Amino acid sequence: MKLDILAFGAHPDDVELGCSGSIAKAIQQGKKVGIVDLTQGELGSRGSAAIRKKEAAEASKILNLHHRENLSFRDGFFINDEAHQLDVITRIRNFCPDIVLCNAAFDRHIDHGKGSQLLNDACFLSGLQKIKTTFQGKEQAAWRPKVVLEYIQWNEITPDIIIDISGFLEVKVKAVAAYSSQFYDSDSSAANTPISSKNFLESVRYRAMNLGRLINTEAGEGFTSRQPLSIDLFDSLLR
Repeated sequence: MKLDILAFGAHPDDVELGCSGSIAKAIQQGKKVGIVDLTQGELGSRGSAAIRKKEAAEASKILNLHHRENLSFRDGFFINDEAHQLDVITRIRNFCPDIVLCNAAFDRHIDHGKGSQLLNDACFLSGLQKIKTTFQGKEQAAWRPKVVLEYIQWNEITPDIIIDISGFLEVKVKAVAAYSSQFYDSDSSAANTPISSKNFLESVRYRAMNLGRLINTEAGEGFTSRQPLSIDLFDSLLR
């Protein structure tokens, strides 16, 4: 199955926090979208890998994803080496996405930056014909995504582009809330973490609204790119 957009997250919930509004909008527009989680989030102070798996499944239903899988890399300890790159390359070549979304280059959690570099490297290497990969016993053709965008998650990062998600903010909030083990719950006795505060949960909404303010819309999601972004016509800049 070819996907138009393939979003990668170091942990289950990263994609929802960073770009689920844009994903929901793209799917409503007829795009095929999938998510690949690199780790199971097993080192998280709250919840467990099994709980996160169920929460990811619920979030996937909310977003109406066409595909989701988990590569089960080691949470906290995966590295950007040939073995991990090849695992990612096989997914890129299998789904042939035009657009790849990934974690921010610099963020609070070390896995986010590592995941970002891993994805940028793998997207480039995936286009090299002399790198041979197979998937389910079949040799894969080289494929390089046209665009790689890094979504904003914890750190305040100046975006290169903001996507208008007006009308999709509530879907984003609902997809994030699917990870109930991770975020604010006044009745929970689990350990407090930086993302379990009421302020953090509320920030999902007010950050999107602030990014929307910058482009004169209800809500937005910001992305950065390591390569120049191109358009065909000036009209492509107009909403």
